[in-house]
Amino acid sequence: MTHPIVPQVLALAQSIGASLGLEVVGATFQTDQVPPVLRVDIRHPHQDTGLVDCERMTQALAPALDEVDWIPSSYVLEVSSPGLGEELVTDRDFTTFQGFAVRVQLHTPYRGRREWQGRLLRRDEQAVVLNLRGRTVRLQRAWVERVLLTTDDQDD
Repeated sequence: MTHPIVPQVLALAQSIGASLGLEVVGATFQTDQVPPVLRVDIRHPHQDTGLVDCERMTQALAPALDEVDWIPSSYVLEVSSPGLGEELVTDRDFTTFQGFAVRVQLHTPYRGRREWQGRLLRRDEQAVVLNLRGRTVRLQRAWVERVLLTTDDQDD
């Protein structure tokens, strides 16, 4: 479940990110941490996202968050780029990471399995399509719970 503050943080961060030439791709507020952690994920649209991009975003976002004062107690602000283990959500994610190793978790088992790993070929209106050691597997989008980047594309 998303914390109620996340939509406000996303709107603010997206505005700031746009002014810096960065795309905000997600945010989470982890209140189970001490202190809580506000994480904002960014992406540079034209090159690899680097530490300099994260620093620029942090320097711009931190004072803006202090000014609006939505979080009454102390917290940690993390700005990072999506990486391994990150969920693919948007059409852009699925286009950007075509050919990358992914793990697909399903709500509904397919061929007796709830998890599939392989290289992402594409996502279309009907399915997420993977290459599993030269075999093409189509997993219906209605079955898909999550698609995550991974380092291992072995079909277990």
